[in-house]
Amino acid sequence: MPNKNSHTCHPAALDPEGLLRICSERRVRRSGPGGQHRNKVETAVVLRHESTGIEAEANERRSQSENRQVALFRLRVRLAVEFRTVRSSDAVPSELWRSRCCNGRVSVNPSHPDFPALLAEALDVLAMCNFEHSAAATSLSCTGSQLVKLLKDERSAFERLNRERVARGMPRLK
Repeated sequence: MPNKNSHTCHPAALDPEGLLRICSERRVRRSGPGGQHRNKVETAVVLRHESTGIEAEANERRSQSENRQVALFRLRVRLAVEFRTVRSSDAVPSELWRSRCCNGRVSVNPSHPDFPALLAEALDVLAMCNFEHSAAATSLSCTGSQLVKLLKDERSAFERLNRERVARGMPRLK
């Protein structure tokens, strides 16, 4: 699993065009609902972030361009969960985080384009703080419960937090 990179900009925080430039794309045929047209056309899209090998796929829509957008969002979320960057403490919280955090509350819908970047920042800061959620929350100017709530919006992120905590001898969060 890719772990650390000294770049300050997490790939999940890149704009869609910037991320697509450093990814490869495969079009594949998948079976499923959609009828005769879908089964004859390569509408499924698989995106691979080249430097990490992390992939995401979308095939539930009949339109290749819609599947590309869904795959790109899924790739950004997978990068946020699986890939860590080292952030300098003076760059925390980011401008994006500050714009989404008010009075200790983090406000973002899990389907919003900002969600993967915020998730990546939360996990990067948690890694900096040895996965101690209260210390990370303090660094991010939010409450511990808001930080945990953000991670619970993406099940794999919350599972990653608990795996890292257990590996360090800390109790799991509920």
